[in-house]
Amino acid sequence: MNRRTILTAIGGGSLAMAWNPDRLYAAAASGDWTLAVGDVEHDIAPTPLKLVHGRAPASLEGVLYRNGPAKFHRPGGSAGHWFDGDGMVRRFVLADGKATLAARFVDTRKRRVDAAAEAVVSGGFGTPAQASVSSPDDVNAANISVLRAGDQLWALWEAGSPTVLDPASLETRGLKTLRPDLKGMPFLAHPRYEPGGRIWNLGVAGKAAVVWRLGPDGELEEATPVELPTASYVHDFTATDRHLVIVLQPWFQERFALPLLDGFAWRPEQGTKILVLDKADLTRRRVYETDPFFAFHMGDAWEESDGTIRFDICADIDPGFATDGAKALLQGRRPPPRLPELRLLALRPDSQVTVERTGLSAEFPRTDPLFAGQPRTFTVCAGGGRGDNPLFQSIRVQDWKHGRAESFDFGPGQLVEEAVFVLRPGRSREFDGWLLVGSINLDAKASELHVLDARRPGAGPICTWRADIALPISLHGVFAKS
Repeated sequence: MNRRTILTAIGGGSLAMAWNPDRLYAAAASGDWTLAVGDVEHDIAPTPLKLVHGRAPASLEGVLYRNGPAKFHRPGGSAGHWFDGDGMVRRFVLADGKATLAARFVDTRKRRVDAAAEAVVSGGFGTPAQASVSSPDDVNAANISVLRAGDQLWALWEAGSPTVLDPASLETRGLKTLRPDLKGMPFLAHPRYEPGGRIWNLGVAGKAAVVWRLGPDGELEEATPVELPTASYVHDFTATDRHLVIVLQPWFQERFALPLLDGFAWRPEQGTKILVLDKADLTRRRVYETDPFFAFHMGDAWEESDGTIRFDICADIDPGFATDGAKALLQGRRPPPRLPELRLLALRPDSQVTVERTGLSAEFPRTDPLFAGQPRTFTVCAGGGRGDNPLFQSIRVQDWKHGRAESFDFGPGQLVEEAVFVLRPGRSREFDGWLLVGSINLDAKASELHVLDARRPGAGPICTWRADIALPISLHGVFAKS
């Protein structure tokens, strides 16, 4: 396999797809929760946030970057899927007990084409396209996650190139080409980091994939083509210190299409496969088989002395949210009240897969980065709550060693984002630090940033800052010391 094989699999040819205008403006629909998918019209200059609760820890200093879709509607036609909004990167600077927020749209080709047409014509993950598309980067919204690589910030999508931003101004610098002959190769939005800073990632197109290995500065060390056992949808993967673990769920890409999800089919009768690759020799592989499930996200994996590999995953019964729920959000309709379940999978040396089910609703699992790939105890997730709003209202820390969880429910007046763990300076034990949690305060119609003690999340926020604007819900973030 080579670059041409992979790019052909993800649609290297020119496509002109039918356009189905959607004039539903979610921000004007009934119900305050629609602020989660409202439009932002302009970039936001650095603005101090108001401290509305508590006092910030004196040693909490650095920058929180978050990314997510923030522009869905245009006069001539709107995005049909939550994942197709224009990417906007937020920058929270924390210092001296204060917080400042800036936000800027990623200047993608997709955004420029749609703005010129005054309609969402580029299509994407779940939105039909009217414009001709010659490359996945033509529909790259750069709206899922961020990666800090040396002196650059990368905005990440799923099926295309990283987009380079200036980490201070958030100005877009252009697409990242890791090697000239690999231009346009996919780069997933969920890299895996080793404690020393090395970065692993995948690019996936059907059965064709590439394993990326980068240094802490983002410079390419190796790019290795691999063939996957099935053409599964892969949004995330995980890793131990010695292995890559790729979950191949039975949502298969059977053809290339725009919107992308139209090319996938759910085949639960074929079950889920889990591919394990040796980092030192990617030709060495094992394949496990288990019952069907769908998942977007998983936590870092670790390997035990007997060779058992464990990792947590937020599993659902099918891809219903991807195919239907995320469309409902933009139409002002509540998706079915069903969230993924937090589970712990064990891949055993005898090729058996065992599953520990918690019965707890959970999404966006995050772990302590200094224990990435190593035996660990804690996972933090966003979870459901007492109200009937869609998305998330609580933060939950799962203790796998003792089989218990501690949660804080922000209540039905808040919509909660993914928690990002921040190390406490000089710490000596796992999960000794803080959780940075963004939310939308539906009553105040404002975005908030909360700081929780990672070891005592049930005590609630140590402090809370509030903006004077309600930004839509973002997806993923990263914390950097500077």
